[in-house]
Amino acid sequence: MSEHLPIIKIPPDSLPPDVLVCGDPFRAELIAGMLDEAEERAWNREYRIFTGSSRGVPLAVCSHGVGAAGAAVCFELLIRAGARRLIRVGTAGSLSREIRDGALVIATGAVREEGVTRQLVPLSYPAVADMGVTRALQKAAAEQREFPVQSGIVLTLDAFFPALLDLPNNLMAKAGAVAVEMECAALLVVASLRGVQAGAILAIDGMAIDFDADAYNPHRDLVARAIEAEAGIAIRAVEILNGREGL
Repeated sequence: MSEHLPIIKIPPDSLPPDVLVCGDPFRAELIAGMLDEAEERAWNREYRIFTGSSRGVPLAVCSHGVGAAGAAVCFELLIRAGARRLIRVGTAGSLSREIRDGALVIATGAVREEGVTRQLVPLSYPAVADMGVTRALQKAAAEQREFPVQSGIVLTLDAFFPALLDLPNNLMAKAGAVAVEMECAALLVVASLRGVQAGAILAIDGMAIDFDADAYNPHRDLVARAIEAEAGIAIRAVEILNGREGL
């Protein structure tokens, strides 16, 4: 057997139980910069891994790239590397006129409109966040007042640019989904199938109702500040989950 897991290139059982995941390798670096004694462990393809700690709690950070299929590979291998709780720190488009840019969304579940989880388990199987992780994220988010926080179901898609077929954004908005992104369903299904915990917090970076992909611009100061805030919330949630609630 190889000394390192394929693709993410770290040894099996070498990571702490708590892992924060995000799409962008440079966001992983940003999050790692908020930890104590952060160390880069590996970087292969879109998968960049750091380890560190916060208030004595060891944790890791890993980027998973864009899209559910590649992210699912990452989640599977992180679990083989020792992860027992995965929290996604991501971005999303709003599916509610009441949820504006810079708001934070805590995903309670995901609509499985991506393709990879259909090859893992029947579509009738739900993509649901772990209740303990969700409550910890909500509790940590309540400690800040700068960014509004909403909890709810998110829509996970493979497609970003619409073509001949319309994306289901507007339909799912009518059904009550609060945001759309590209990886949460894979995270929640893989975690559930493998017997580990998972949750997600997402920074809103645009309006996805009547979506205009050409007008999308996530590179704004408000969004950057929201991403930094959600990273701090995710780290704080890990502390709460590990009994550091009163620190």
